[in-house]
Amino acid sequence: MATLEIKDLHVSIDGKEILKGVNLTVKSGEIHALMGPNGNGKSTLLMTIMGHPRYEVTQGSITLDGQDVLEMSVDERSKAGLFIAMQYPQEVPGVTNSDFLKAAVNAHREEPIKLFDFIRLLDKTLAEVQMDSSVAHRFLNEGFSGGEKKRNEIIQMKLLKPSITMLDELDSGLDVDAIKVVSDNILEQFKETNMGMIIVSHYDRFYGYIEPTHTHVMIDGQIVMEGDYELTKKIDAQGYEWIAREKNVAITEKEVKPTVSLGSCAANMGSNKQ
Repeated sequence: MATLEIKDLHVSIDGKEILKGVNLTVKSGEIHALMGPNGNGKSTLLMTIMGHPRYEVTQGSITLDGQDVLEMSVDERSKAGLFIAMQYPQEVPGVTNSDFLKAAVNAHREEPIKLFDFIRLLDKTLAEVQMDSSVAHRFLNEGFSGGEKKRNEIIQMKLLKPSITMLDELDSGLDVDAIKVVSDNILEQFKETNMGMIIVSHYDRFYGYIEPTHTHVMIDGQIVMEGDYELTKKIDAQGYEWIAREKNVAITEKEVKPTVSLGSCAANMGSNKQ
């Protein structure tokens, strides 16, 4: 059983404190909804867990099964079992999707996967997320539609089989059919691997497919309220102002989501196998 534990986490970006003492524990078999108004620290938390260099941890700890995550590089965190599916995946011209995915898979294995085994696995996964096989030969995310980018993130998740998965507004911009396909694949992976999950979304429709076992509300860089799936439905109906008033906290301005280079991660993972 995997356990991700965050204690008293304070995080700053460009000298401005964004997270102000976050405590959160996520275990295998749990689905945690992380909700809150835009700009109140949700993406900052996920990016910090994954190791984005722009974020400075000034206090607190993050551990995965007792290991100090903050001492790990990004690729080490991935190998340890952490995975993030991003709202705005980076385009990487010159790197084909299949080459990136193969490098990522090999970085998580003692022995490189055989080429034909990888081709069969990738073809199977592409079919499961209802993407054309030609996607494998296109440059990573370049020219992909929004829906293709989101499904491509799910392909990575299915191939890497992480123990803790983080989804950062993966459902934004998807139509109803695409949300159903994405949700079905997430649930299939959840049941198959018993992974723990943190899901950031504003929409009860997405949570309706993937019912969270826990719900956390983040306002002004702190988790101010917790509950179960019923809390997500109440927020969908009533918004966040009642929580801000009840907890006497301020809803802050929108945070800027940084660009994340998957290309550098792929290069790191590939070089580690050479």
